[in-house]
Amino acid sequence: MSDNQVLPGNPLNRLDRETSPYLLQHADNPVSWQPWDEQALTLARTEQKPILLSIGYSSCHWCHVMAHESFEDPATAAVMNSHYVNIKVDREERPDLDKVYQLAHQLLTQQSGGWPLTMFLDPDTLVPFFGGTYFPKTPRHQLPGFVDLLMRIAEVFEKRREELTTQGERISEVLADLTPNRPGAATVDDEALLAAARSQLSNQYDRAEGGFGNAPKFPMPSTIDRLLRHWAFQQHAIQRQQGQADRDGLEMVMMTLTKMARGGIFDHLGGGFCRYATDRSWMIPHFEKMLYDNGQLLSLYSDILAVGPDELFSQAVAQTANWMLREMRDPEGAFYAALDADSEGEEGKYYLWRKDQVKRLLTEEEYLVAETLYGLDKPANFEGKWNLHRNDAWRSVVSRLSLERHRADELLAGAQRKLLSARENRIRPSRDEKILTAWNGLAIKGLARAGQRLGKADWVEAARQAADFIRTNLWQQGRLYANWQSGRRGYPAYLDDYANMMDGLLALLRAGWRDVDAVFLRNLADTLLVQFEDRENGGFFFTAHDQEPLIHRPKPTLDEALPPGNGVAALVLQELGHLFADSRYLDAADRTIVWARSSMEQYPAGHCTLLSALEAGLAEPEQVIIRGPVGALAEWVTVASAGYHPWRNVYPIAYDAVEELPPYIPKLVSADLKQKTSAYICRGTECSLPLNDLDAFRNALSG
Repeated sequence: MSDNQVLPGNPLNRLDRETSPYLLQHADNPVSWQPWDEQALTLARTEQKPILLSIGYSSCHWCHVMAHESFEDPATAAVMNSHYVNIKVDREERPDLDKVYQLAHQLLTQQSGGWPLTMFLDPDTLVPFFGGTYFPKTPRHQLPGFVDLLMRIAEVFEKRREELTTQGERISEVLADLTPNRPGAATVDDEALLAAARSQLSNQYDRAEGGFGNAPKFPMPSTIDRLLRHWAFQQHAIQRQQGQADRDGLEMVMMTLTKMARGGIFDHLGGGFCRYATDRSWMIPHFEKMLYDNGQLLSLYSDILAVGPDELFSQAVAQTANWMLREMRDPEGAFYAALDADSEGEEGKYYLWRKDQVKRLLTEEEYLVAETLYGLDKPANFEGKWNLHRNDAWRSVVSRLSLERHRADELLAGAQRKLLSARENRIRPSRDEKILTAWNGLAIKGLARAGQRLGKADWVEAARQAADFIRTNLWQQGRLYANWQSGRRGYPAYLDDYANMMDGLLALLRAGWRDVDAVFLRNLADTLLVQFEDRENGGFFFTAHDQEPLIHRPKPTLDEALPPGNGVAALVLQELGHLFADSRYLDAADRTIVWARSSMEQYPAGHCTLLSALEAGLAEPEQVIIRGPVGALAEWVTVASAGYHPWRNVYPIAYDAVEELPPYIPKLVSADLKQKTSAYICRGTECSLPLNDLDAFRNALSG
């Protein structure tokens, strides 16, 4: 299979056997695409052709652009097939490959990566010797044309192979040195490290528009969560007559969440947040919607509601949860991965409005409300059309229009219903119906937290059904799997899958204890320790000990679009260790934090999740176990959950059919006691006697 004359419907393209929606999008390309497997790698070694590795995902706008310009073009495909073995990877199915080659791209180019990621690999070592992201078909924006680039790289590979081999050896050496092998001693104390992160985040904060940095603006939930936790722990220290208040930190959180919930990054009709805003003021999004963003933001907005009620935040939570249940839920209970940014070949077309369209759909009064709230009285903000965003607070709009509040609410609700109904008749963006374990873990956590905070039992139940799906279909013979598509399990799970599912299960246990969740949680934790932990140095590898070896084995510490698995694992293992009084989990969490210390000190603001684990380990943990009849638990849980206390975890455990209890809670309870509610407050290593009076319980919590 050397120089092929390739036609559309190319039989040498093997992607039609895959289940990934992204790979199937390329199954009809004239390119002889291969999946990443031993057959493709052997082909490259045998023919001594470089590998052209293309990594993307189904809802990626620039992936679609490059596919249309180059991969669907027979002339371009002929060049690719003649000189390369072409491998296509879905980064959501193979995050291990994506992490490794994104990192290699940064080393080669000294620039951040992205998607599509286009890398050229040596067939023998699989080490890249050239790379980039999107390349246009013809030269523009200071980028070379793709065909010219392909020909130049093929020539260099043929004539200067030894130079490329030497370069590859240097890259391999750098990759080997990137992950600290041994834990390093702390050079600053813990409080100073936390303060350094707080200072760096303050310097990065946009005080005019909220968020961090300039355009493009990403939600960065781990960063916002770090500031919220820092504020809360400072308040806690003040109560103990230590520390100082961090009102500015809370203001950064509040302003950022407000700007996002008002901005065009939020879908004001259908709910849900888009992946990022292209502008500084959050007005114009990149229109794809990802499950992982929305799961994290549900948790974050639910937490800020614990600080105090806020109508805008409650609405954002409700609309986002309802969107997930309405548009992203598989009939069997789990959640799909993403919605595309494009429809009918145009970015954002599904979400945009012309002013005359809106006028035709609404009454005069409804239109006046919608126009004032959503900026239709301002110039069009996206290619001659309007992407809806809130210019002002709702109460200010109501006052400006001199409306009674109840009447304004009725008009707005009517306008939203009509516009959403009309929008649903449009051609929808495509939906990636992969079920990803890690992302479902984030969604489970978000729905459980939101359902508990807003009293929505159906959201909690939806989270339980998603957990049941993962446990039933993706937990097999003591191992977790990362993805499910079209009735088939995919790849063995990665660190993020274990860590985020454990985090989701803990949130479910806080929303209402089920033995099945507790057992699954501990099974996942035990497997994590056996299959992923670096027992010599601490921390967790991204891949299991028996997974496919790549050119680098990451141990992620940095916050990215998802929180790093090491940070989530450390937080979860701390809580799990205290909940079940199991030192194995606590020791593994401690080893992770000690191992990651040097990375945290190098760039504190980039390690928000790990710093939260460090901070949690400094405080006295508080476990609150509430036992009682099912119907009597809610009032006690409300008392225990009032306010935002990240060091406190509350577990309501009904008496009915519960066997998997924390070891310090009595399993045998008399029939008389089962009619009463009792609470145990465990601080550090000491637990209170059972508290049977609600007022006494309230006083004990504040003591």
